[in-house]
Amino acid sequence: MRRKIPSLGALAAFESAARHQSFTAAADELAVTQSAVCRQIATLEDFVGVKLFRRTRRGVVLTEAGVNYSRSVRDRLDDVERDTLEVMAKGGLGGSLELGVVPTFATQWLVPRLPDFQRQHPGITLHLVPRTRPFLFDDSTLHATIYAGPAGWPGTEAQLLMHEAMVAVASPQLIPGDLAPADLAGYTLLQASTRPHAWRQWFAAQGVTAPHDMAGPRMELFSMLAKAAVHGLGVALIPRLLIEDDLAAGTLRQVVPFEWISDRSYYLIYPQAPTQRLALAAFSQWLQAQSAPYRAAWPATAG
Repeated sequence: MRRKIPSLGALAAFESAARHQSFTAAADELAVTQSAVCRQIATLEDFVGVKLFRRTRRGVVLTEAGVNYSRSVRDRLDDVERDTLEVMAKGGLGGSLELGVVPTFATQWLVPRLPDFQRQHPGITLHLVPRTRPFLFDDSTLHATIYAGPAGWPGTEAQLLMHEAMVAVASPQLIPGDLAPADLAGYTLLQASTRPHAWRQWFAAQGVTAPHDMAGPRMELFSMLAKAAVHGLGVALIPRLLIEDDLAAGTLRQVVPFEWISDRSYYLIYPQAPTQRLALAAFSQWLQAQSAPYRAAWPATAG
C-alpha cells in the first residue's frame, strides 16, 4: 500500500519557512524562487487538508497546527540528514546505534570502556542520549537504553547487566578509619534526591535505626554526591561501580565494610522487535562481556 507521505521537497520548504517565519528567507536558503516555496507549501496544505500558515499584512504566521507539525517535520528531517551524512561518511558500511543512558553510569562506567568497543566494531557509531525513566520506543529514535531499575517494562526485552552494590563513602580527611554503621548517624548524610529512602534502607539492612537518616543536603546525580563527598561535605551512599576511580585514587574511602545490594539493577533494554539488529547484537554481546565480572560478584537477585 502506498504510504501517505508528502514529497520531501514540500517538507523541506515548509520546515525552512516555518523556521524563518518567511517564504522569502526560505527561498533564499533553498536557492529557489519565492513562488516555488509558495507552491510547495500550498501543495503540502492540500495534501494534509489543513492550513499550516496564516497570511497577514506583515507576512506569514504559523497556525497552531503548523506549529505542531513543524516540530515533528524538523525532527524527522534532522534524522534523515544525520543518517544521510553517516551513509556518506561510511560508504554504506557499518551502522549506528542510538542508546539511552543513565548520565552518571555513562560518564563513569560506560564511556571509559567504549574505546574497546570501537576497536572491535569500527563500523558502528554509538550515539548516547540521557534517559533515566521508562519510555515508549515507538515515540523515540532510540534503539536501546541502559536503565537502572527493578526490571524492564511492557513491550521490551531486558538483559541483566549487573546488580547495584551501594557503599558508604567519605573523604579520608573527614573519616580516616572504619566505623560501625550506627556511628554514621553523627555525620552529615548526603542524600540522593532520586533515592530518598536509600540511607534508611542501608541502615535497616544492618539492623540499625538512625533518627535523621533522611536529613542532609539533597543532590540530583550520583556524580554530584561523589564530588561533595570528595570535598568533605558529608558521607555519600553511592553504587560502587560509579566511584571505582575515586576509591582506587584514595580521594574517597569506604567507611563501613558493608555493601548493600539495592532493589535496582542495570539492564540493557530494547523493543521486542528491535531495529538495527546487527549493531544492537554486537553492542549487546560486548556489553555482556564487560559487565560479566560485576554479575559474577553478585549472582543472587537484588533485595
